[in-house]
Amino acid sequence: MTDTLTPSTPTPTAPSVTQERRIVTAVPGPRSVELQKRRLATVSGGVGSALPVYIVKAHGAIVVDVDGNQFIDLGAGIGVTTIGHTEASVVAAAVGQAEDFIHTLFTVTPYEEYVRVCELLAEHTPGDFAKKSVLINSGAEAVENGVKIARKFTGRRAVAVLDHAYHGRTVLTMAMNYKAMPYATGYGPLASDVYHVPSSYPYHDGLSGADAAARTIAYLDKVIGASDMACLVVEPIQGEGGFMVAAEGYFTALQDWCTANGVVMIADEIQSGMARTGAYYASEHFGWVPDLVLTAKGIAGGFPLAAVTGRAEIMDASQTGGLGGTFGGNPVSCAAAIAVFEAIEANNLLAEGQRIEKTLRAGLGKLQDKYDIIGDIRGRGAMIAIELVQPGTGATTKVANAAAVNSIAAYAAQHGVLLLTAGTYGNVLRFLPSLAVTDVLLLDALSIIDDAIAAL
Repeated sequence: MTDTLTPSTPTPTAPSVTQERRIVTAVPGPRSVELQKRRLATVSGGVGSALPVYIVKAHGAIVVDVDGNQFIDLGAGIGVTTIGHTEASVVAAAVGQAEDFIHTLFTVTPYEEYVRVCELLAEHTPGDFAKKSVLINSGAEAVENGVKIARKFTGRRAVAVLDHAYHGRTVLTMAMNYKAMPYATGYGPLASDVYHVPSSYPYHDGLSGADAAARTIAYLDKVIGASDMACLVVEPIQGEGGFMVAAEGYFTALQDWCTANGVVMIADEIQSGMARTGAYYASEHFGWVPDLVLTAKGIAGGFPLAAVTGRAEIMDASQTGGLGGTFGGNPVSCAAAIAVFEAIEANNLLAEGQRIEKTLRAGLGKLQDKYDIIGDIRGRGAMIAIELVQPGTGATTKVANAAAVNSIAAYAAQHGVLLLTAGTYGNVLRFLPSLAVTDVLLLDALSIIDDAIAAL
């Protein structure tokens, strides 16, 4: 008998999922219809689903439902399975860790996997200064902790967020969202000391980065006051708001103002981080080095994990015991996250993000030339969106066309393409494929979208 445990090294077999679109029944099919009946009897009506097809298997960029239909997944669980569904190295790492131990709680008896994830975050988040992290469970929890840490460090109360932002569904993050319905309606009272400020939205406001930043800063100065501000929380590329990409120089101007006024500037990279945009973090595209960076979604290949990473002096402001949580930094999730970082490097996935952007922009550009309802194409890497407008208004009033978005998404679903909608006015189609998606699949999906627009 020995006191030493020898970890197993499982070699999971990749799921037998061909990387192709295939529809063999109505959508939803009969088995999904039956499951939907069961769901309606027991699952809260407050939980929605974009498409009531029930998934039984997934691999790469394809999900398979219980009726055998195969869909090109252009949503990746809203940006979670960034390196692909059931990527073999992530599965192996999670299984191996689960066989060793599943939980001890890092704040009781720590383990190396948590430390290694924090080391990787320090290495890959923007900035060459000393950094530290705390690991938690979800994106909203990362936002909550980022705000809490900033308030502790500054001794100030006020939180500023940008128009069109989305940050979560908790009590604090509901107040931080721009759009009330469905995230906050009827759930009040909401958290106080949260202020919404004008953002940079080049397609609609036409402002340069400098001018948009001046407008934002004027609001911060006059309506809130720098001396009361703990933090400014921004998404480098806004997710639910419609993948808005700020004008050049906007974020760096805001960071300069924050630094000069002792305000912590926080990058919410929950959707845009972890190689999705062709860089580890979207902040890099703007030459912006935030004080704190929030990571979640794609960090662990589908396992729940999130982090706040930032300047060591800010992260160390909290008293011992002030940060943490029962499941934060779960060892299985940490093992999966380490495998994700390794896969990004081993498979040169930053280049894959750039490839996907090139393919999507070219294909969507052809559709824009063909259909005047496509008003704008924007985003970075595997985070691209089109904003749809009423026919004939794209160059002038740019009237939102949410009906077209809904019709296109519904048509695409019937033909084996899963699309996500977004935008404050519901008129944006967002493309969030995994970095495993091939150009063949992307072009196939674009052909379906072409047919969907033609059928309007």
